[in-house]
Amino acid sequence: MPAGSLVNQLLISIADAGRDLLRLRGNRRRDIVALCRDLLSTRGEASGTALAREVMEAYLAMDGEARLRFFLTLLREFEADPEAIAAAIEAYLQTPDAERRRALHRTTEAPRQELFRRMNMAPQGTRRLVELRAELMGHLRAHPELATVDSDLHGLLSGWFNPGFLSLTRIDWNSPASLLEKIVRYEKVHRIPALEALRRRLAEDRRCFAFFHPAMPDEPLIFVEVALVKGMADKVQPLLDEAAPVFPPRDADTAIFYSINNCHEGLRGVTLGNFLIKLVVADLQRELPHLRQFATLSPVPGFAAWLEEARQRDDPVIGEKERAALARLEEADWHRDTEATEALETPLKRLCAHYLVRVKERGRPRDPVARFHLHNGARLERINWLADVSAKGLAESHGILVNYLYDPARIERNHEAYVASGEVIHSPSVKALLPPLPD
Repeated sequence: MPAGSLVNQLLISIADAGRDLLRLRGNRRRDIVALCRDLLSTRGEASGTALAREVMEAYLAMDGEARLRFFLTLLREFEADPEAIAAAIEAYLQTPDAERRRALHRTTEAPRQELFRRMNMAPQGTRRLVELRAELMGHLRAHPELATVDSDLHGLLSGWFNPGFLSLTRIDWNSPASLLEKIVRYEKVHRIPALEALRRRLAEDRRCFAFFHPAMPDEPLIFVEVALVKGMADKVQPLLDEAAPVFPPRDADTAIFYSINNCHEGLRGVTLGNFLIKLVVADLQRELPHLRQFATLSPVPGFAAWLEEARQRDDPVIGEKERAALARLEEADWHRDTEATEALETPLKRLCAHYLVRVKERGRPRDPVARFHLHNGARLERINWLADVSAKGLAESHGILVNYLYDPARIERNHEAYVASGEVIHSPSVKALLPPLPD
């Protein structure tokens, strides 16, 4: 039995014993706020685990509106006391020793953080808190004040899901059927129509790796799909073709990361992907030392939306000839028309290069996939024309995909340059595409 399952069984046993103690005390209340206050004040292990389970059960029984009210209660009633903080600051200023520094730290921490820690003691507590954060994040647009609660929970999850606690597992066709079904369900970049279609993606010339956490041993957190090929792939449809012949891994010189999927919305912003890619590169180097290149074939999900905005505002980076060519994007099935694709290829590739290298928000590339790979230390290597002609690929980036190159010898140097200044490290071929900046 996996360690996570053993821990969960132990927590259930402790919670059952604690429930009996609570009944003897006549201390069984169903209001979730009262349960939370009891949970924060209890000191017993069994009663605390039982209360944590009751809090979770009460939360799961709520409808959407009740959960929103609970989140707002966490914000207003489980916040740090401003007067106590001011007093702790004054005490530290008067006597700046270690004891008062610790007291200041305890005072500034919102009680809801300790509440989350104690809720985590419930059976399946970690999984439930990840799901709770996913629901909380769904309310942030309408209730931005809840960002404080989200920040507290994000900080805890970042510690609990530190890569040092995770295990890297290769997934193949012999993996449990329940796990394979989850890979099909969680794949968002290039959808898998049915379980049988996954078989080709797990063939001899393919690899799939996932991170797991001991508290969620049956749930992949993030996974990457890899194709072993000759040369750097510039189109994704051949990699997804279920009828494509299997390529001998011994003849491959390149590993292409063509799909990376975060499985749980509640772990958004928790650093997982960069460690996953680096570990997979190291694993592939050990297994297949003849591999010479490690690169992605990545979507550009924000390009089409940015380009439409740029056209609407008459962005000067789009010249008159390019503007005329871009009008052909309005034609149905333009990607099947040779004349249209020839007219569009150069302007779209040039504008995509501009978008990826120069268009930034808060000093970082606007495109989320670019931010991810560049932060990991990759180099923007190549822009590929009509590389994904699926409906999704055409809608998001007019069929463009890009290669990000992971050079093990330069990953850390590229990462440092990016985090220091937001510099987009890019190849000479991408530089050659960049249009001149308007005066």
